[in-house]
Amino acid sequence: MDIDQATHSDGIGYHPADALGLTCSLHNEHTLTMLRFHVPLFMLLIASGLVACGPSDAEIAALEATATADSLAMAAAEELDHTVDTAMSTIAWAGTMVGVYTHTGTVDLVQGSFTTQGGRLTGGTFIADLRTMVPTDEHYSATVNTKESLVEHLSSAEFFDVAAHPTASLTITAATGNTATVDLTIRGTTRAETLTEVVMTTDADGVVHATAKLVFDRQDYGVAWAPDMKDAVLEDDIVLSIILVARPDQ
Repeated sequence: MDIDQATHSDGIGYHPADALGLTCSLHNEHTLTMLRFHVPLFMLLIASGLVACGPSDAEIAALEATATADSLAMAAAEELDHTVDTAMSTIAWAGTMVGVYTHTGTVDLVQGSFTTQGGRLTGGTFIADLRTMVPTDEHYSATVNTKESLVEHLSSAEFFDVAAHPTASLTITAATGNTATVDLTIRGTTRAETLTEVVMTTDADGVVHATAKLVFDRQDYGVAWAPDMKDAVLEDDIVLSIILVARPDQ
């Protein structure tokens, strides 16, 4: 038989390539049928694999916890400067006459700023105007022991010598927990003192409220009556209660 030509029993001729074409056609139809069946399943398997390869709930929670911790660490490390709102801040003072009563009053802050780190006090400087002393207690009479006479006495050269030293200042040099070491300057004399009971809170809008207490010995600053017997009726300790309102610098 001629390899290039063959004849069916019915006499119809065919080429071997026709058999190959029929085989390819059948193969292609089978492949298409298989693809129609398997492609959706294949895509489903891919989608399932993608889902399975994504982070689990535990991994997502761990990532969120790490991000939060990093954010808190950054906030704790950041040092912020604050300017004191002098109109909203004040210093209250108290001095006690031995066994008798306590005189109280206020003095205005005219300047103040402080720094915080992680919500804790780290430094600051404050200046008070001693010419703004105002008594707030009720131990006075209408004619003799008046509030005005007390202010005049406290302003005299025997006590705060306001004419020569109109301001007093306080500078924070170190802070630990709710205490701070400060340099207090009165009548031109500077000594190290301790702020105690330091409490700081911050509003949602960033306004800081801070309070602290300072007790100093007036004798260390030359605040005293010249006659010893007269001076003995006034306790040496003067108590300051500091109330600050401040806003972070932009």
